[in-house]
Amino acid sequence: MAELLSVTDCESLSIDRVHELYREHVSRSQVSLIGSFGFGRDQVSHAEGVWIHLRDGSRVLDFTGGVGVLSHGHNHPRILAVRERFQRERRMEVHKNYFSPYVAGLSHNLAALLPGDLNVAYFPNSGAEAVEGAVKLAFKYHGGRRGSVLHSDIAFHGKLLGAASLNGSPEASFPFPEIPGSDAYRYGDIESFRLAVERHRGPDGRSDVYAVLVEPFSASSLQECSEEFLREVRRICTELDIVLVFDEVYTGWGKTGSLFHFMRHPGLVPDVVTMSKSFGGGKASISGYVSRTPIFRKAYDNLSDATLHSTTYYGFGEETVTAIEAVAIAVEEDFPARARRLGDRLAAGLAAIARDHPRLVDGIAGAGALHGVFLNRGPEIPDGLRRLLPSSFARDPQAAAKLLTGAVVADLYREHRVLTFFGSNRRIALIASPPLVAGDAEVDLFLDALRTTLAKGAVRLLAGFVKGKVTA
Repeated sequence: MAELLSVTDCESLSIDRVHELYREHVSRSQVSLIGSFGFGRDQVSHAEGVWIHLRDGSRVLDFTGGVGVLSHGHNHPRILAVRERFQRERRMEVHKNYFSPYVAGLSHNLAALLPGDLNVAYFPNSGAEAVEGAVKLAFKYHGGRRGSVLHSDIAFHGKLLGAASLNGSPEASFPFPEIPGSDAYRYGDIESFRLAVERHRGPDGRSDVYAVLVEPFSASSLQECSEEFLREVRRICTELDIVLVFDEVYTGWGKTGSLFHFMRHPGLVPDVVTMSKSFGGGKASISGYVSRTPIFRKAYDNLSDATLHSTTYYGFGEETVTAIEAVAIAVEEDFPARARRLGDRLAAGLAAIARDHPRLVDGIAGAGALHGVFLNRGPEIPDGLRRLLPSSFARDPQAAAKLLTGAVVADLYREHRVLTFFGSNRRIALIASPPLVAGDAEVDLFLDALRTTLAKGAVRLLAGFVKGKVTA
């Protein structure tokens, strides 16, 4: 029998051995990609709050916020405590024959916090599953009699087959099979939206659209729909009985300065809202969609269809317990106010950096604790680096922007121990997405590091990136 690695064995693996196992059993390309950056050679000891502690005793400021997951920071003590209590008392995880008090309580809490009659919840694992569940709900609401679903031209809703077919972002560009009838409108453009709706009317004037997906704030592009756009989309969807889905997988739970981004507009209520990311408090894999009562009742609330949408891991006890505590923390610690304070400091600091580096910075954008810096294209890719790149990447029209932004990410990490990332929508942005437990000192550390990094200029940054990739 082959020797199995224990948890203790895993924790003592060298980075070279980890790379070897990844190449054999996970992905060679991931090793090549992540290995281009300094963090691809480091190993983590533990993490707490906004800090990642490495095995060599140093620490890294995590300004990625776990790409939306870590609004509570790493290992929030209240999250750990509620999970430890659940385990210590041997609470039951899941059983299809018993009702879960945790699912009941979490559903109640969401209904209490969300506006209107957004009252009925379902809890799968990932954001893409939540989106697909919402679209499936809309299709069933119309009894399968409608066949079209609309999304924006820059949308990112996930990477499952269904969710990916509703994307406009180039992040998931391979032509996998798609949901039939998907069509795009220009993000935030009400005339484009009206035209898209009109394209899907039958000869009798009836709409064939069963669902419309909107990201009130697009986390991957740092764009925001206007209030006027959202309200007009709501009016049209109401008039034509189209199920309106707001995707707040990233922006939910205070990230952009309100509990959910759409809630800054009083009286605006979608038919379904999706959530994930920080919903699990940085420790649980859980997502959710919450439906208006009439939509769910018509779609599923009968004995024949009561389990028509279900998953194996729906309602796992420890996951729902974690989400209950994560939601409580977001409310009690006023995450929206924290995000607004962080956003004010980030916006002012990034604007000053943009003024100081007009040749390198092409603009800034964002809301709350989700901001980004767009860098100018920079010089042509150096031949030394071009030879190291996959041919498909070298042909990418965004390759130069990705490389320059990647060089900034690499320098911030190598020289300042600040971890960042860049988005992959139609414009490439260096993303600043700190956990909502960050403070002024952490924001200033990031801003100072970015200012010092950009002062090197594009040529030096790219040269340093080339050198780091060659020696990795």
